[in-house]
Amino acid sequence: MKPVILGIAGPSLLAEERDLFATHPPRGVILFTRNIENPFQLSELAAELREILPPGAHLMVDQEGGRVARLRPPHWPALPAPASLTSVDAAYAHGLALGRMVAAAGFDIAAAPVLDVRQPNASAVVGDRALSEDPAIVASLGAALAAGIIEAGVIPIMKHIPGHGRAMVDSHVDLPRVTASDLAADFHPFIANRALPWAMTAHVVFEAYDDLPATISPIVIQRVIRGIIGFTGVLLSDDLAMGALQGSPPARALAALAAGCDMALYCAGDLAGNQAILEALPDGR
Repeated sequence: MKPVILGIAGPSLLAEERDLFATHPPRGVILFTRNIENPFQLSELAAELREILPPGAHLMVDQEGGRVARLRPPHWPALPAPASLTSVDAAYAHGLALGRMVAAAGFDIAAAPVLDVRQPNASAVVGDRALSEDPAIVASLGAALAAGIIEAGVIPIMKHIPGHGRAMVDSHVDLPRVTASDLAADFHPFIANRALPWAMTAHVVFEAYDDLPATISPIVIQRVIRGIIGFTGVLLSDDLAMGALQGSPPARALAALAAGCDMALYCAGDLAGNQAILEALPDGR
């Protein structure tokens, strides 16, 4: 399998996508609202993907609650924004409900919890997706939320390591730069949860360490994520199609892997981008 998780174009698998995944199987597939219409359709799509992908491949969904939800009413219950959670019990219940929902829908990975520390006057890209402005509260509620997801039999992904809360621009559109040198508060929730199995990088430049965004920075990944934070699990890039990065899809994927990510994530779902990445990446990792 290629070390990448890819999006697909629509609610059913294209013949070209089927052929591509059979020839160059990715490590997994991520589904979005464009891929999900109702439980029956999703069940059919998930079964088809499981049939094509090798054993051990993943089906992933970006499901946090609040505004980040791909499984939505009327077919799936709405969960509140993480910022509304005020106790460990509530966070655990949220994670358990989220995990059970995504597991029943056929997924084995959920891109949650968000462990970014909310900062006043920062970009709203994090906003109410963050659990709190207090690093200690983010750490404890994030741990409980992740525990609920794990209890449901789903792999959680903590994000966006080493911290996206200070970003003044939306990394979906532009590249955030953080000038602060004291980032202990940002790192704290990730340090407290460094035993979690997966983490997702931040497309953010931390000028105290490097002039490259964390996703493609060997310095940030080795010195901060693997060093200061001490994370030893699977490191997944954030979506490489986002506006914060430059270069072709395969160049972005290769840069993320060369920097130290274990796996790339490319969510756009365009056949040309998927094919270019799969043909460029080495097998297995």
